[in-house]
Amino acid sequence: MAANTAKGAGNKDTRTITFKSKEHKDFYKEYLQKCRYQDVYHKALVYCLGIGQDTRVNVNRIYDFKTGCVKTECLREGWQTSGSAKIVRMAFNLYCNGTPSVYDTEDAEEQLKEFRCYTVEDLFCCGYARYFWEAVKLRYPEYCFYVDMEDLYA
Repeated sequence: MAANTAKGAGNKDTRTITFKSKEHKDFYKEYLQKCRYQDVYHKALVYCLGIGQDTRVNVNRIYDFKTGCVKTECLREGWQTSGSAKIVRMAFNLYCNGTPSVYDTEDAEEQLKEFRCYTVEDLFCCGYARYFWEAVKLRYPEYCFYVDMEDLYA
């Protein structure tokens, strides 16, 4: 009698992560180990911060690996480009479940302006969209890889 190959098939995680480059992949492997936890929050954070060279080089200006706190003031530093700022905001959003840099000012107009930088349209309308989607899948695997049992028997 042939072995039932379907028996452990559901237990195997065959998902692969798409990386922008070898440097991105190497960064992810190295810096995820530096995090206090290797949970979905940290996976999404480190994945995002590894996308661009500027964010890889300045990772310690963006995130404190000892305390687990984001450093929102990095968004106002001279090394930031429009692309690196998108990467940082996406990373912060997935890690913090919010828009932490909005509270760096008390001015309502400035807060609103910063808040708009976290919208899906503002973040995803760029060349990093493919990688941002990968970060979303890392952060929310239970929704992105959900299998509806009714669909299996349809």
